[in-house]
Amino acid sequence: MLHKSAVIKILGMVSALVSLTMLLPLIAALIYGEKAQAIAFAEVALPVMLIGAAAYRLTPPIKEYDIRMREGFFIVGSAWIVLSAIGAVPFMITGEISKFADAFFEIASGFTTTGSTILTNIEAVSKSMLFWRSFTHWLGGMGILVLTIAILPMLGIGGQRIMRAETTGPTMDKVSFTINDSAKNLYIVYFALTVVEVALLMLGGLSLYDALVHSFGTMGTGGFSSYNASIGAYESGYVQMVIAVFMLLAGVNFNLHYMTVKGGFRQAIKDTELRVYLAIIGTSTAFIMVMLLIHGFASGPWDAFKQSFFQVNSIITTTGYATADFDLWPLPTKILLVLLMLIGGCASSTGGGIKVIRAIILFKIIKREVNKKLHPTAVMPIKIAGKQMAESTISAVSGFVFLYLIIIAAGSFIVSFEAPDFTTALTTVIACVSNIGPGLNAVGPTCNFAFYSGGIKVLLSIFMIAGRLEVFTIFLLFTPSFWDPNK
Repeated sequence: MLHKSAVIKILGMVSALVSLTMLLPLIAALIYGEKAQAIAFAEVALPVMLIGAAAYRLTPPIKEYDIRMREGFFIVGSAWIVLSAIGAVPFMITGEISKFADAFFEIASGFTTTGSTILTNIEAVSKSMLFWRSFTHWLGGMGILVLTIAILPMLGIGGQRIMRAETTGPTMDKVSFTINDSAKNLYIVYFALTVVEVALLMLGGLSLYDALVHSFGTMGTGGFSSYNASIGAYESGYVQMVIAVFMLLAGVNFNLHYMTVKGGFRQAIKDTELRVYLAIIGTSTAFIMVMLLIHGFASGPWDAFKQSFFQVNSIITTTGYATADFDLWPLPTKILLVLLMLIGGCASSTGGGIKVIRAIILFKIIKREVNKKLHPTAVMPIKIAGKQMAESTISAVSGFVFLYLIIIAAGSFIVSFEAPDFTTALTTVIACVSNIGPGLNAVGPTCNFAFYSGGIKVLLSIFMIAGRLEVFTIFLLFTPSFWDPNK
């Protein structure tokens, strides 16, 4: 059975922490004279803060054995659902998104850094609400639970089991001696990169508001914008390149960012996953650049490079910003972009998708199986950067990819009852599970998800959360064995 007091205590702490973050959009509402929005944030933040604080204070102290892997998975899975529901309420109070399914979809898309939207006219929404939806990207990017783990010593326990259930990638590497220090160090790097991007965007002529909104979306690899045309609203090559570069950085393993700060770039560049990640971006950019020039979608080499480099980084890092309607591009480029959607960013980055390291391991598994046909008795260990991978890791990667594709296939079948065509149904689910944002056709970069029913929107929201939490975390909650008290 679950240790309920430990679950309640930590969920109360997380809820209180997120309610505090609503003070920022509340301040934005006051600055822009949006009284109704300020009242809405106050009406949600205050009671949630009180309830969360009461849950934390009134439950018994947590002992180390109270947080097993079972509790870790339940806390993480339920936290993202609960916080998405809480974050949706201000939209409903103001009536800017009146239906719960729509508001839940929008904020789940924010916290999971997906960036899919049901809003048909983004610029008609109040500035404070747009600030809040983009700020959820930043909160969810590094992981709400990671931030909580940074202050878990207040509970007298470590946060390793929770962090393992929440962080992305087949392994969760430490960048310091303790999990708590690791979380703090990663957030320092995350915060520093955000500040630098804000400053660079303001140098490019953006207001502080716009710089913050788009930096939240970039570093969280979310993609919510304050404009209907997304980044295409800025006809500035400088602004587009700044965002493209920071999207690329956000898709890198944040452990490598920390290693670069501590030991220099040479140590980080030796990382196999980083090299493959950069190679994919380089070759994909070059291919799309050539296709745009051949088919007349660019006015010249610089325009072709700018469009291709931005969109490749936006898709592989699962950010979802757009500077062009890539749904109109040649078919081979769209197929390549869908493949990039599936691959995603690096492990321990803010990006979604299968992750580059898993793609590398999967390729090596296939290569080994081919070689075994020629040499059946040979022992062929799989190595990454000279280190042999454990068979348990190889099995876990295979299982993850298989489950990932099964979810996409099953989800596409369900969504097909409402989607207008096959491409829309398939890319709808890929966009949600991989935390991309836009798909193709009816959910392309100039469209939205508003036409789906409330039930499908809730299902897609669960897909977003599942994708953000590496699918197994949510999948486990729906298995009978998880709830079996004898196991």
